[in-house]
Amino acid sequence: MTVEGQTTGAVSHQADEWHTINWEQAHREVRRLQARIVKATQAGRWGKVKALQRLLTRSYSAKVLAVKRVTENKGHKTPGIDGEVWDTPAKKMQGVDSLRQHGYRPLPLRRIYIPKSSNPNKKRPLGIPVMKDRAMQALYKLALEPVAETTADLNSYGFRSERNCADALEACYIGLARQGSAQWILEGDIKACFDTISHSWLMDNISMEKTILRKWLRAGYMENGHLFPTEEGTPQGGIISPILANMALDGLERRLRQTYPRTTKRGVKAKVNFVRYADDFIITGASKELLEGEVKPLVEAFLQERGLMLSPEKTLITHIEDGFDFLGQTVRKYDGKFLIKPAKGKIKEVMRKIRHIIKANRQVPAGRLIVLLNPVIRGWAMYHRHASSSAVFHQLHHEIVMALWRWAVRRHPQKGKRWVKNKYFKRVGFDKWVFYGEYKGKERQLSNMGKIHIRRHIKIKGDANPFDPAWEIYFEKRLARKMVQQLHSKRQLIRLWKEQNGICPICKQKITMETGWHNHHIVQRVYGGSDSAENRVLLHPNCHRLVHSQGITVEKPRPVWRGVSEA
Repeated sequence: MTVEGQTTGAVSHQADEWHTINWEQAHREVRRLQARIVKATQAGRWGKVKALQRLLTRSYSAKVLAVKRVTENKGHKTPGIDGEVWDTPAKKMQGVDSLRQHGYRPLPLRRIYIPKSSNPNKKRPLGIPVMKDRAMQALYKLALEPVAETTADLNSYGFRSERNCADALEACYIGLARQGSAQWILEGDIKACFDTISHSWLMDNISMEKTILRKWLRAGYMENGHLFPTEEGTPQGGIISPILANMALDGLERRLRQTYPRTTKRGVKAKVNFVRYADDFIITGASKELLEGEVKPLVEAFLQERGLMLSPEKTLITHIEDGFDFLGQTVRKYDGKFLIKPAKGKIKEVMRKIRHIIKANRQVPAGRLIVLLNPVIRGWAMYHRHASSSAVFHQLHHEIVMALWRWAVRRHPQKGKRWVKNKYFKRVGFDKWVFYGEYKGKERQLSNMGKIHIRRHIKIKGDANPFDPAWEIYFEKRLARKMVQQLHSKRQLIRLWKEQNGICPICKQKITMETGWHNHHIVQRVYGGSDSAENRVLLHPNCHRLVHSQGITVEKPRPVWRGVSEA
């Protein structure tokens, strides 16, 4: 399980087989180079940044991690125009060997159309690269992301490591909740952002190899057997595209700060605050005239430099008492009280989806229906749990139970209602209407939104950088708090995660909700192993496959206590 030989900043010796790669060392070498890129970026040494990026993108460690990423994400089974997927260890190793800059020519993207989340009747284009191009983009993302994180706007939250929608909404709370806060909001919507970004601006301002970037931007796409060129924009669907779009939009907050500095009376009086998630943003202001006459022209000039423009129909100036929708929530003051609630459109959307699942599964057993419904219910509730959602959760649960009651009654037209209730609903505590059923030998119960606790989200610090070693302890504490909250009521998982200090014992990398995990039996049950916590350990999915394919023995990790003496 070792990779022999080493060059400056990278593991150079190629492993013979995929499962013999030393993932711990690969991660460590890539992270070390990324930390050096951050330091050089902070110092403004762009020549050094370029040299380190070149070293990283040619290292064996970065190549295997790039292939690992594109063969384990959600779209790893979706082919590009060549119809190929890397679904075996041999193909993955061939993919690692193919990641060479000399002679590299990306293939056109496969164009498909998917429904818009805001309007399912409308569709947006999505480009699917071939596996090799995805891996090359993942490789260069490892080198570009440290620069993007170091130079990003403080209140940019979309498509960034360790940031999410809850951070953006908490930033809205900070900027708008107080009695003396700004009363007016500019809701910015960029027209076709991904499709219209200027190629010339990207070539002049993105810190990466220009020849590779130019090839990606001009790769074109295939639709109905015809090749279409791309003269502008970044293709939606590419791994590198969100970073390119973010870097194009970064700088707007700094320009606003330069125009309205908080160290001057004019800046304080203007009450200008900025919050952006991907291509959606809001800017607060003390008056409608300020936003319309000064701020909006400034934004338009900034975007014009990048080949972008605001959407006239969707860009609005709103008073806080009227409220506005942002990231699926309605942000508004009600008689001076600031509240963030789930948007009405999102409430209707989730109920429409739940009713569709119920109607499409009229003949399935109750247990199977619960298995289909619970991920939708829990996922929606967990997203909105940081807002003032308690009343909405209870109302939605009531509507879901009523829809299931109609489903149950329709299945048994010859039976009385009491019989139907006793068959599909039972009492749990004070709740007499818990929908339940059996599936694969286990009893399943419908998740109750009303029992999900509302939790105030703690916003990430604006200048926190996950690639900067100075912020390591800060992110460790955030991850520990997040895992305990998300694993609430799953005591054994929390215990195992804490015992391991949140580290996978195979690759020595963090276990998070995003990476996923497998609850591995150290001694297999067929050999007499028990289900107790002493015989369990959490592993990454890929590490779990590695353990079983190679017959590796996993030792039980023990927690490291950090006492006062270590401080």
